[in-house]
Amino acid sequence: MTIRVIIVDDQAMVRAGFAALLAAQSDIDVVGEAADGRQGVAVSRNQHPDVVLMDVRMPEMDGLAAARELLNPPVGVVHRPKVLMLTTFDVDDYVYEALRAGASGFLLKDAPPADLIAAVRVVAAGDALLAPSVTRRLIADFAAQRPSGATRGGQALRLNGLTPRESEVLELIARGLSNQEIAGRLVLAEQTVKTHIGRVLAKLDLRDRAQAVIFAYESGLVTPGDAAGV
Repeated sequence: MTIRVIIVDDQAMVRAGFAALLAAQSDIDVVGEAADGRQGVAVSRNQHPDVVLMDVRMPEMDGLAAARELLNPPVGVVHRPKVLMLTTFDVDDYVYEALRAGASGFLLKDAPPADLIAAVRVVAAGDALLAPSVTRRLIADFAAQRPSGATRGGQALRLNGLTPRESEVLELIARGLSNQEIAGRLVLAEQTVKTHIGRVLAKLDLRDRAQAVIFAYESGLVTPGDAAGV
């Protein structure tokens, strides 16, 4: 199955480079480009891509606003692509907000070409992509600053709907462990871990792993610094 991708970035050279790299892959088809968020939303609504590569900072409409429009469309718009945010910064407030809005993750623009290709495939498959070098610090730092007491209290109540095992799996996701690592830690089959994750996402009404990480921090299940020793 071919992965349909559009590239949204205000730098023409970046778009051209990414397009050439991705189009050379037999399983990826670049179906559109846009120079700002507003155009990106329009192209996405027209082309129905599987994945949108979205730059964070752009004129007219930035990547955050565009991601919100794509992931929370108006009534009558059914298509919701996966959104992968692109940034030049290790720590970027926009990235955190984009994850909260439902983006499937982020990737640094200076990542190796192979990482970009792999990222598109990972996101298209329905998983979340959080750049390992910065994710734990970025999410922990911002999550510590953002949630209000009311928000945290409401989310903590939602945790009550999880079984002890599901809560344990969610905690390990937030600490940055892969499915394989969680399986090893809990002495479970990897497929069983996937089943638990699916139930966690369904019960908490979360789109993917990225939102699960945000939720775990904001609910207080995991506190900033907890991941350091994992």
